[in-house]
Amino acid sequence: MYAIVDIETTGSYASANGITEVAIYVFDGKQIIDKFETLINPGQPIPRYIQSFTGITDEMVASAPEFEKVAEKIFCLLNENVFIAHNVNFDYSFLKSHLSRAGHELRSKKLCTVRLSRKIFPGFPSYSLGNLCRCLEININNRHRAGGDAEATVKVFSKLLENDKEDFIAKSLLRNSKEQCLPPNVPKQHFEILPTTPGVYYFHDAKGKIIYVGKAINIRNRVNSHFSNNSESRQKQNFITHIHSISYKSCATELMACILESVEIKKYWPKFNYSQKHWEDIFGIYTYEDRNGYLRLAIEKNKKNLKPVHTFHNLSEGYTWLRTVIEEYGLCAKLCFLEKADGACTGTANGSCKGACIKQESKAAYNKRVEKAITEMNDETSYAIIDRGLEETELSCILVDNGKFFGMGYLPSEYDPANIDEIKTYLTSYRGNNYIRNLLTGHREKFPSAIINLTERNNNKYVKKDLNL
Repeated sequence: MYAIVDIETTGSYASANGITEVAIYVFDGKQIIDKFETLINPGQPIPRYIQSFTGITDEMVASAPEFEKVAEKIFCLLNENVFIAHNVNFDYSFLKSHLSRAGHELRSKKLCTVRLSRKIFPGFPSYSLGNLCRCLEININNRHRAGGDAEATVKVFSKLLENDKEDFIAKSLLRNSKEQCLPPNVPKQHFEILPTTPGVYYFHDAKGKIIYVGKAINIRNRVNSHFSNNSESRQKQNFITHIHSISYKSCATELMACILESVEIKKYWPKFNYSQKHWEDIFGIYTYEDRNGYLRLAIEKNKKNLKPVHTFHNLSEGYTWLRTVIEEYGLCAKLCFLEKADGACTGTANGSCKGACIKQESKAAYNKRVEKAITEMNDETSYAIIDRGLEETELSCILVDNGKFFGMGYLPSEYDPANIDEIKTYLTSYRGNNYIRNLLTGHREKFPSAIINLTERNNNKYVKKDLNL
């Protein structure tokens, strides 16, 4: 049996919106054998634009039952039948969420008439319910009301059953079929060709615009995970509604995927990416000479017209850097604003500070160490991160030139990466950012065996086995 459903709601996602109307037609494949239709009091105001769209007003639902009062009836009609709707995951997510709150766990199999129509009636200009019905010469009575749209969906499903020459409907109900959870507008082939390699994947809207960029160790598994549940969140429902196609770029390593994701987010500024859009280094280390002639290091918010010695995403990173510099180069904590008490800093007692804070050390000697710390801590080394390639005949390469990320790509497996200018001819140049800088710094510290220091190599020969690839 099939339960063909349509609902009207106060908004686009279940976690913060209510249901205003439900219609369920129980269909045996030939005729309607049961029907349930009711307005529902959502317990919240209906937005004006939805009132004008559906014709359902606050006054109309004021005396209607709350969902909990009809939940058991709805559950009985849905639970033992195949749940069918036009864009099924929208209706299913709302009813599953509301039934769960009423103490019923919905676990029905699902069919989406949008996805089935794309399979059985390919080539239509649009698969919205109104346009699909026009193409199939189906009249819709009471459009944008649950009863009218559910009745039209019954007629659409009847035509799908009649024209399903390749058993798409039966195949979609198989346990290992992805059809039940995929977005309605994305062809299944887009999922089937996804590789299991690391890389970056892209979600596109109806016009082909990139609306989300993600990275993955396994592209296929990660993309499928976006649609493997019926989340009631706004983001999930927006994904389902807006995604029309998926593309990808394979990368040899997870690090390359992380870098490419960051580059692409900065390049395309996708609608549904949030975190790295706002990733920026807010704080910086600034140096200046005080009235006694001693160089000071201070953490401040980044200033438009001043160049910092080093930048950080948050204060804790800045203080960690500053404490490291003080310890390694014997600087004065007081002259770095980490101590504020009068007199000598605590470092003078244990010998870590040579007394610049009380003028026991000359400004020339102290300033020389500050300048050395700035130079050495701002690493301007040139190096390559070498790892496995996409193919056995190549190696992946990420190049840092004079402390700045240059780009990445693939080298022949027997190539000797000694000359930076030659290496660049094999790589694609990308615009770096501070997020990428932090990624590379962390990787360099964690996997030193994968690093080839191009500043110090001189004529040393590169030996592939040394990298343990």
